Amino acid sequence: MRAVLYRRFGGPEVLEVGEVPPPEARPGTVRIAVHAAGVNAADWKMREGFFAGGRPLSSPAIVGSEAAGVVTAVGDGVTGVQEGDEVFGFGRGTWAEQAVLDAWAPRPHGMPIEEAAGTPVAFETALRALDAVRVVEGDTVVLSGAAGGVGTAAVQIARSRGAIVIGTASSANHDYLEALGALPTTYEAGWPDRVRDLAVAEVDAAVDLAGAGVIPDLVSLTGDPARVVSIADFSAPDHGVQVSQRPGDRVAALELAVRLHEEGALRMIVERGFVLDQAVEALEESRAGHVRGRTVVLVDRG
Repeated sequence: MRAVLYRRFGGPEVLEVGEVPPPEARPGTVRIAVHAAGVNAADWKMREGFFAGGRPLSSPAIVGSEAAGVVTAVGDGVTGVQEGDEVFGFGRGTWAEQAVLDAWAPRPHGMPIEEAAGTPVAFETALRALDAVRVVEGDTVVLSGAAGGVGTAAVQIARSRGAIVIGTASSANHDYLEALGALPTTYEAGWPDRVRDLAVAEVDAAVDLAGAGVIPDLVSLTGDPARVVSIADFSAPDHGVQVSQRPGDRVAALELAVRLHEEGALRMIVERGFVLDQAVEALEESRAGHVRGRTVVLVDRG
């Protein structure tokens, strides 16, 4: 099968589209024919060896950590799913014609395959961050860097809980955020004062999605470091703020995503799709940042 892979850590030059054997469905997993796969910052970070601890690759690695497609094999011990079912979820090596998922859910009726592919990582990350700062009905929450994939999910999850959402983004993305239900403002100088002007009451919680050095301002806005979380700034603990990196219950997150989609409260907007042969371009766009909504790799849309 064709797959986007790398044999050593490095920049765009290490990527190739090559032929590899299809994976086997291990116990507790399913194998799918991949129709589309999500593009995430972790993909290029893994390619560059961010998480390797200085150790070289022992075998070729395939890019990708989420996908949507059709089940082609069911591992031992798996129930409730069979070959031919349409699913989406988390796995490894998903930028390939076939991949193994270790957490999945049925793709809901009416959810386009591209949106399903771009939902798992962004939705789970957003849900985990909002839970970390205990966003509930009536809260006002600030999302710093709100127009990306995680921000897109976070706005809609928070709104589904009855929270007021204020999101920072470039002015070009303000209509986008308003359509999702957020109150937008730019992140240029003076943005904390603009947030205060937008808030109908005190700011209760804040989520840093971009790692742009805004943690002290977010603490000032909430008045409580425990109501601030970052998914991108590892200096946050210096300010008493938690960093959320470890995934939570991924199956529960997928099931909630399905429910919100069926209720009309969630849409993971896909701004751009690439094909396998455009893997370098897809990762470089992600690495450059400022991507609005979700980006996916289209493998085989059936």
